[in-house]
Amino acid sequence: MAGLIPQNFIDDLIGRSDIVEVINARVPLKRKGKEFTACCPFHNEKTPSFTVSENKQFFYCFGCHAKGNVIGFLMDYEHLSYIDAIESLAADAHVDVPREGNITDNKNREDKQPLYDILKQASELFQKQLKTSDRAIEYLKKRGLSGEIAKTFKIGYAPDGWDFLISQLGKSTENLSALTKTGLIVNKENNKTYDRFRDRIIFPITDQRGRIIGFGGRILDQGEPKYLNSPENSVFHKGYELYGLYEAKMALRKIDRIMIVEGYMDVVALAQSGINYAVASLGTATTTDQIQKTFRTTHEIIFCYDGDNAGKKAAWRALENTLTVIRDGMIAKFLFLPEKEDPDTMVRKEGKDAFEQRIKNATTLSGFLFDNLKTKSDITTQEGKAQLASKANVLIQKMHNSLFKDLLIEELSTLIGLSQQHLEAKISSQEKKKRPLMQPAKPVRGQQVSNNKTRLAVALLIQNPILATHHKVPEHFREAFNKGLPLLFTLQKTIESNPDISSAALLERFRDGEHEKALNTLSMLQTPETENEDNIINVYKEIVIRLNSEERSDFFKSKLSNNEQLTAEEWNEYLDRPNNNSNDDTSQ
Repeated sequence: MAGLIPQNFIDDLIGRSDIVEVINARVPLKRKGKEFTACCPFHNEKTPSFTVSENKQFFYCFGCHAKGNVIGFLMDYEHLSYIDAIESLAADAHVDVPREGNITDNKNREDKQPLYDILKQASELFQKQLKTSDRAIEYLKKRGLSGEIAKTFKIGYAPDGWDFLISQLGKSTENLSALTKTGLIVNKENNKTYDRFRDRIIFPITDQRGRIIGFGGRILDQGEPKYLNSPENSVFHKGYELYGLYEAKMALRKIDRIMIVEGYMDVVALAQSGINYAVASLGTATTTDQIQKTFRTTHEIIFCYDGDNAGKKAAWRALENTLTVIRDGMIAKFLFLPEKEDPDTMVRKEGKDAFEQRIKNATTLSGFLFDNLKTKSDITTQEGKAQLASKANVLIQKMHNSLFKDLLIEELSTLIGLSQQHLEAKISSQEKKKRPLMQPAKPVRGQQVSNNKTRLAVALLIQNPILATHHKVPEHFREAFNKGLPLLFTLQKTIESNPDISSAALLERFRDGEHEKALNTLSMLQTPETENEDNIINVYKEIVIRLNSEERSDFFKSKLSNNEQLTAEEWNEYLDRPNNNSNDDTSQ
C-alpha cells in the first residue's frame, strides 16, 4: 500500500496553487471589487452568485451554498477523488506527489505507482520490438509515418504470440498483479493467462503528466477488432482521457485550437504533416469530460468526422455534450470530410495548407445545430416550426446562462418567427420545472459554533491564521462550556505547529471531520472591515478576552449552582472578577 501524502506537501501545494487561476481555467471569472464572480457551475442561475476570494483562496455560492478551497473545487467540479485532485494540482505545478513510508491510507486507497511502472516497461518493450519488426516498420512507412514521429509518440509493436509480456515482465507476483490490473494480460477461467495485445501497432496513451496510462493497438492486416484499447482500470478512464493531448502540449507553447478526431493514426498522421493540435477520443463518442478537459487547454475545439451518417450521428452527440459545457469565449466547430475519407488520408492527399483551410471553413456549432434541425422539420408550416422550436428548446435548456445562449434563442426566434421574449419565457419556465427544489440547509452536527462572538472569532482565525501568533486563546478553552471554544483552541494549536499555514491549507486540515461544514461556512463569513493588520489583531484580541470572561462566568455559575467546591486558585480568580455577585454580561 502507498503511504499517506505528507500534510506539509498538501499545505505547500495549496499555498502555491492560485484558486482564481484554477477556477478561471474552468469557469470564466469576472473581477468584482476584491473578489471574482461567475454563474455557479454547480447549479443553473442567471444572476452570478458564485464568489471566489483571491485573498482567502476560498470559493462560495450564495445560491446553492457550495464552498471550499481549491482541492474541494476540483473534487466537485471534475468529480475527482481526494488523491486525484491533489495529483491534478501537482501536475499543474510540475511536482511529484511524495508518500510517507510505511504508513497506509486509512481509506485503503490503491498504490498506483506499480501500475505506472509496468505500463512504462511494457511501452519500452513494444518500442524495441518495433525496431526489430520489418513488417511493422513497412506498415508505418506505407501510412506515411517517419521514424521521428514514431519516436515522438512512442509508437511500438506487440509481436504475435500469447505470452510476450508475460515472459518478459511477469516473473514476479507483483508484476503479474500489475499486468493484470492494467489489462495488459487477460486471465482465463482455467487460471491461464495471455497477452491482450498481439500482432498490433501500439499507441501509448499518456496523462497530463506524461505518464503512460494505457494503450491502443491497431491490427496490421484485416481482422477484428480493428482497434483494441486497454480496459478501464484505476489509472485509465477512457471517457476522460484524450490521445495526443500531452504531445500537443509538448509541441506547442500556445495552443490556439484543438481538433478532436476519432483515431490514433489520424492524430499521428496530422502531426507528421505539421498539424500538432489534434487529439483522439479513443474510439468512442466524445464525452462531456473530454470536452471540458479540452476547453481547459484552449478556447476553440474543432470536431472532425466523416461526412457519412455515422459521422453525423457522432457529431450530434458531441454537440449535445458541448452545449452542457460551452460558455462565452469558447468556440466549437464541426468539420465533415468527404465520405470514406479520414484526417489521415485527407492530409496525405492534399497537404497541410489545404487541410487547414478546411478547418478554417468548418461549420459553427450554431450552424450545425439549426441546419440539422431544419432537415428534420418542415419550417414552411406552423407545425414544423413548432416541432423545430420544441427540439431546439430541449437542447438550449442544457446550456449555462450566457450571451451565446441568448444569441441562439435570438436565432431560433428569427427562424420560427416568434418573439425572443416569448421563447425565453418558455425556456425559463421549462427549466424551472426540471430543476429540483433546493433543500433547506441542515444544521451542522457535532460541536456547533452558535455564539455570535465565537463564530466571529473562528472566522477571523480561519481567514487570518497569523492572529494565532499575536494572541493565544486560553488553555481551558480545550474543554470549555461554549462548544465553539474547543474548536477555536484546536485551530490555535494547529496554527502554532504550522506557523506559515495558509487559510486554505488550514481549512483542508478539517476535511471529512465534524467541523468541516461549519468551517467552510465561516471561511466566507463577512468579518468587520479593518484598515490594517493591527486593527484585525485588536478586534480578535478583544473578542477572545470577552469570550474568556463569559466562559469563566459560566464555569463559576455552574459549579456554584451545583454546590461544587472551588479550588483555592479558582476562589482567587472568582473573587478577583468584577461584579462576581451579579449577573455577568453574557450578551451575544
